Amino acid sequence: MIPEKPLPYPDCWGSTEEYVSSLLEFASTSDRFQMLCGGVHVLDFFTNEPGLFQQIIPQDWQDYLMRCDPMRLLDVLMRDDLDSPAGEHAAGLPDSLLQYIKEIRKHSLARNFQAKRDKLPKMTRLVSVGMKPKKIHEVSNFASYVDRLSTDVETLTGEDVTHFVDFGSGQNYLGRALASAPYNKHIVAVEGREHNITGAKELDMLAGMAEREKVMRNKKLWQQLLNSKKNGDEVDESTLKRLSNLPKVSEDYVPDFRPTRDLQAVYKPEDGKGFIRYVSGRLESGDLSDVVTQLEANPDKASEESKDLRLMAISIHSCGNLSHHGIRSLVMNPRVRAVAIVGCCYNLMTEKLGPPTYKHPYMRPSLQALNGRVIRESAKFDPEGFPMSERLSTYKTDGVRFNITARMMACQAPQNWGEEDSDDFFTRHFFRAVLQKIFLDKGVIQKVYHNGTDDENGECSPFNMSTNPVIIGSLRKACYKSFHLYVRGAITKLTTHSDYHEHCEIIKEKLGDITDEEIARYESLYRHRKRELSAIWSLMAFSAAVVESLIVTDRWLFLKQHTDTVKDCWVETVFDFRESPRNLVVVGVKERGK
Repeated sequence: MIPEKPLPYPDCWGSTEEYVSSLLEFASTSDRFQMLCGGVHVLDFFTNEPGLFQQIIPQDWQDYLMRCDPMRLLDVLMRDDLDSPAGEHAAGLPDSLLQYIKEIRKHSLARNFQAKRDKLPKMTRLVSVGMKPKKIHEVSNFASYVDRLSTDVETLTGEDVTHFVDFGSGQNYLGRALASAPYNKHIVAVEGREHNITGAKELDMLAGMAEREKVMRNKKLWQQLLNSKKNGDEVDESTLKRLSNLPKVSEDYVPDFRPTRDLQAVYKPEDGKGFIRYVSGRLESGDLSDVVTQLEANPDKASEESKDLRLMAISIHSCGNLSHHGIRSLVMNPRVRAVAIVGCCYNLMTEKLGPPTYKHPYMRPSLQALNGRVIRESAKFDPEGFPMSERLSTYKTDGVRFNITARMMACQAPQNWGEEDSDDFFTRHFFRAVLQKIFLDKGVIQKVYHNGTDDENGECSPFNMSTNPVIIGSLRKACYKSFHLYVRGAITKLTTHSDYHEHCEIIKEKLGDITDEEIARYESLYRHRKRELSAIWSLMAFSAAVVESLIVTDRWLFLKQHTDTVKDCWVETVFDFRESPRNLVVVGVKERGK
C-alpha cells in the first residue's frame, strides 16, 4: 500500500514539507551546487586559463582533492560516515567541503531498495528472450510491483484496472511479462517506432502470446513460383515437366506468395489469460483519447464484458518528456485510474521556462551543438518540459531551471563506479576536453559569451564564457587506447560520417593538416591535469543527485497539486540501484468517479 513517507527523503527531516522547502532553498541559493550542476561543462575544462579546476574550486578543496585518490574520494562523497568522531575521511578534509557533502546527502532522495516479495515469479525462458540481466531485474521487479499496485488501487478506489497502457513500450518486454502467467494482464503497448513493434510481435510469437498468420496456399502454384525463380541452368527434367503441366485454378483464387517473415501476428483473447494490443504513434502529450477510441472500437474480451475501460499508465525508463506525458495522463483522461512511471534520460527533457536569467548567474544556457539540432531546447518554452509543477514553475517568481548539462549529470550513477571503469571514462572525458582545446585553438569552434559581449579583453569566467559543443558520440574501442588514436578517430568520424556532412569541410580545413607532433604536444601539456578533471567530474556527478531528486519531486508535486482528481500520490524505489540506478517510480491514484 502507500508508503509511510510520500517521498523517500532522509530521516533527518521531520516532514515532507520541511524536506521540499529546504530542497528548493538549497538548489536556488547554493553557489557551489549551481556551479557544479549547470554552471560548468567538462568540454570547457581547458579552454580558459587558469583552468576550470582552479577557477571554481576553493584553494583548500584543491589541495585535498589533488592528494585524494579518485576511488577514495568517491567513498568520502557517498559512503563514509561523516558523523563519526574521527576516521580516515577526516584527514585533511576541509570543513567547508565536509559541510557541502552533508548538504548534498541530506537533500538527496534515498535510493535503497528492498523487494516486497521474498521470491519473484520467474519469467519463462521464452518470455525473457532478448533481455540482458539488467532488463530481467527491471522487468521482473516492476511486473510484480504493477501487479501489487493494481490490487492496491482496487482496494483504495473500489475499481479494478482493466488495461495497462505502457508508454514507449519498445520491444514490449514489460508488457509481455505482465500478459504472461501468473499476471495475465491486458496490455496496450504504445510505441512510436514501427520497427520496435515489428520486433515485439516476433517475440510475442516466440513466447506463445500470439500465433503466426496461417496462409492456405495452393501447393502446386507455390512450387511453380519456386521453380520459376530458379536460374535456367538449375532447371532439371522433373521441373520442366511440372512447368509444362500448369495447375487449373478458379478465377476467384488469389494466390498469397508472401514470405513467412511478412506474415502477421494473430492475437486471440482467451478467458483468464493476458492479451497484448499495439498502438502505433508518438505521444506528444498525456492525451490518450485516440488510444481509448481504438480500444472501444475494437474491444477484446476484457472490455466486451464492460464498456467502462479503467486504465493504468505504466512505463520503465520512459525517456525525457515521455515520463511527463505518462504522469499527465492521470489528470487528462477520465479513463486513466492510476499511473506508475519510472523516468530516465533527463537530458532529453525540454525546458518549460526558457533560458536562464540574471537570477541564475552560474547557469550557462543549453548551447546549440555545432553539428546538432537546429533549435535550442531552452528557447522552445515547451509547456511539456521541465518543470511540471506549479510550485517549481513559480518558485521565487522566476522558477527552478536546470539546463541540459545539469540534467545530463543527473543520469550518472557514481555509487556504481568501479576502479577500472572509472579510469576508463575519466580517460575518455580527459581526451574529449583536450580535443575541445584543439578545436578552439584551430578555429573549429569559437568562444560563446553569455553576457552578450565578445570582448576577450574583459573579465572572463566559466560562467560568462563557454565554447560551441561538437557532437562526436562513441568511437571504436581501439580509439581510446591513446590520445593520438582518439584524435585521429574523431577527425575521421567528423569528416566521413554521413551525419556530419554539413560540417566536415570546416573540420578538414582546420584539422586536416594537424601533425602527430602537435597531438603529442597537447597531450604532454595537459596529461598531469587529468586528476583535476576526475575530481570535478566526481563532484558534479555526486551533486547531481540533488538534481534528480528535484526532478522526481517536481513530478510528485504536479500530481499533488491536482487535489480535485488525484486521491493519493507517492514516490518509492522499485529496483536495486546497483542493477538499475534510475529506480524511482512516481505513482498516482485517481479519486473514484473523477
